Amino acid sequence: MQQAEDLTLFELSGWQWLNEPANWLTYAGLTVTSDEETDFWQTTHYGFNRDNGHALLLPVGAHFRMRTRFFGDYREQHDQAGLMLRIDERNWIKTGIEYVDGEQYLSAVVTREFSDWSQLPVSAVCGEVESVTVEVERFEDAVHIRYAAEDGEPVNNLRTAYFPPDVPAHAGPMCASPDGVGFPVRFSDLTLAE
Repeated sequence: MQQAEDLTLFELSGWQWLNEPANWLTYAGLTVTSDEETDFWQTTHYGFNRDNGHALLLPVGAHFRMRTRFFGDYREQHDQAGLMLRIDERNWIKTGIEYVDGEQYLSAVVTREFSDWSQLPVSAVCGEVESVTVEVERFEDAVHIRYAAEDGEPVNNLRTAYFPPDVPAHAGPMCASPDGVGFPVRFSDLTLAE
């Protein structure tokens, strides 16, 4: 990972880029334009391995809660943004919004050697919204993924997944554009509680 030059963002320091994008800035939060042909995925269904999506990550402990609200200009198939929790390229979780067949979906991908994918249409569970808030909570051997419309309290459970306990990990905002030329996303708020 590449050090983000002593960047302090959301009142937190120690950020590191995993695959730093060509275009990003810290104004009113974090704004990133994802590079084209970027993704996080391991093998399942598609038969390829990609680990070149963008993630701005902090070290996190065995028990923590991270939450972010974000706005994206989703246009191309599989444009995606949200949060990532990562041990390495074969063990990670990403959650947020992914654009599929012209619709935004709340999405969670859990990877333990192979990736799986859960999704719900945003319009069906949040209505017509400009943004969502997602939260990742790590506790013992589980990760709870929750969501809310706009800046609401994320109490709706999207997924509970196994995650190796007591293993050093990193977490933070992520985005990627597997099929498109890149899209802008703004993370307006992010909190971390350990």
